[in-house]
Amino acid sequence: MSIETRASAPTLKSRINGCLLGGALGDSLGYAVEFDEIDEIRRRFGAQGLTGFAELPDGAHFSDDTQMTLYTVDGLVEALEWANSGVGADVNACLWLAYLRWLATQGEDAGPAAPAPQPRWIDGNTVLHQRRHPGKACISGLATGEMGTSVRPVNPESKGCGTVMRSAPFGLIPHITPDAVYKLSADAASLTHGHPSARQSAGIFSLLIHRLVTGESLQEAAAGVAAHAATLTDVAPELPERLAAALRLADKGAVAPEEVVSTLGEGWVAEEALAVGLYAVLATIPDPAAGGGDPLPVRHFRAAVALAVNHSGDSDSTGSVAGNILGAYYGEDCLPGEWLEALEAPEVIRGMADQLVKVTTGEG
Repeated sequence: MSIETRASAPTLKSRINGCLLGGALGDSLGYAVEFDEIDEIRRRFGAQGLTGFAELPDGAHFSDDTQMTLYTVDGLVEALEWANSGVGADVNACLWLAYLRWLATQGEDAGPAAPAPQPRWIDGNTVLHQRRHPGKACISGLATGEMGTSVRPVNPESKGCGTVMRSAPFGLIPHITPDAVYKLSADAASLTHGHPSARQSAGIFSLLIHRLVTGESLQEAAAGVAAHAATLTDVAPELPERLAAALRLADKGAVAPEEVVSTLGEGWVAEEALAVGLYAVLATIPDPAAGGGDPLPVRHFRAAVALAVNHSGDSDSTGSVAGNILGAYYGEDCLPGEWLEALEAPEVIRGMADQLVKVTTGEG
């Protein structure tokens, strides 16, 4: 496997935009085949599966994965706005209020016990009101009207990937410690999912994004978070096992979708979604000497997202994870231009990215 290279490190603004847009692209491509078995995907798109948006004549839509990721951004932005004005705020409470506003866009009610959050800019974007197969635990956990915590989580047995797919933004906040990144993400996961693996997988994914944003290579960051996962004391051995399996499988390069699923799982639960997305990124690192029509980061993005979505499983979440990782690593330079042209509502995604840039860097 070749070590990837870049001419220069991307700016934080580029990484934030790249991560959010990249995740939305992976989500959108995967959402087109999310409920298809691999044989059906091959029947529809050929032996290589779905490899780009030009193969979708009716266009593409992102799913609840991107919706909830953007609402995660909004909750973090609100907490940082309070902090920047000199007022302390409970970050998890801000996130809970943001997720309650997302819940309302899905036509669901948290009941009279829940607070009535004040509307914010994100809520006026009707594309985020579309119901795109939201995760059952995300809906049911928020609909309790109770603010789950790590000590008293809602849905205590739920370990679905609804925590992982929304957690990249925690890793994009600069100037906080790795421990703080992990805790913020894991605590926010408890708002909807209570199983240790769901919380830990969210925290480890955010920590991976953080390590990439601070300048580590893909291999260094992946090995680092896999080692960190093995030290966690909560009882969830499946997470370190899946991450270790993802690293081993990546050493073989791109393998058949059947082997991905048999080794790492289908991605419907948290640790599987993280493992499949991470594997797809590591298995497709291109050889800089190989050449090709696209710049190396774009070639990498195309190959990784295609590998991440073409399998019999939760293709939008595994594609989203892969896109988040590469966008955080390369910045916007890895995003294929024609894919961006096909992306639904890019102005909404960039709008939320701009808000996060502003509260973290002061850039307008």
